[in-house]
Amino acid sequence: MFQLKLSMQLENYRLPSEMERPMVSFLKASLQKESQELYEKLFGLKKAVLKSYCFSYYLPQAAFEKKFIHLGTPEFTIFFSDADVEELLHFYNGFLKMKFVKYPLNGNSMCLTHVAVVPLNEIKEDHVIIKMLSPLLVRDHDRENNRDRYCLFNEDDFSDVLKENTRYFLEQMGYGFSTESFSIKPLKAKKVIVPAFGKLVDGNLGVYELTGSPGLLNLLLAAGLGSRRSEGHGKFQVIL
Repeated sequence: MFQLKLSMQLENYRLPSEMERPMVSFLKASLQKESQELYEKLFGLKKAVLKSYCFSYYLPQAAFEKKFIHLGTPEFTIFFSDADVEELLHFYNGFLKMKFVKYPLNGNSMCLTHVAVVPLNEIKEDHVIIKMLSPLLVRDHDRENNRDRYCLFNEDDFSDVLKENTRYFLEQMGYGFSTESFSIKPLKAKKVIVPAFGKLVDGNLGVYELTGSPGLLNLLLAAGLGSRRSEGHGKFQVIL
């Protein structure tokens, strides 16, 4: 199992607080350079398509404000993983074609300078301790009223709703893993407010105990946990 480490150079020290739009745009541009067929499959339809990838950022010396994130150095790192190995290879090739291309970033610009392939250690146990690298969004969708509620770690149904999010993802993507033994337990968690395409929603960071079959846990290690994973949420690392 692997993930990609993307080194990004900036013109100045400031990022927009809502990184979802420019980052999704960058992913689209990268994939379109490599595979128009896969681009159309993931992004070409009018309705949203469930995806098997996630990503997170490392933002050095970040200071968060309402509209901007100020960094201590004009660079940052993106960690990108995908449960679909063939798809990951297409993104890798697309990223290589985006190297040294100045890409607009809301009053700034970013430039991909280096792409590295980094191993993801295989999970062999049925429970692990994880740390969220990007906010975990646990969405409870009310189909009758077409409304969403984003659950927090201290709510009674937090684990059950995440289990349902996971079951739906597996079903829609055609993965044959069971969620019967799946659960999550907060150990050192905290609430964050996350900008998500013009809306502010509740998210979760911190340390959790994750339980499930090793096959399922490895899939989630690459694909991410919860909702809106392909917008920069739900990526985690195993710390124990």
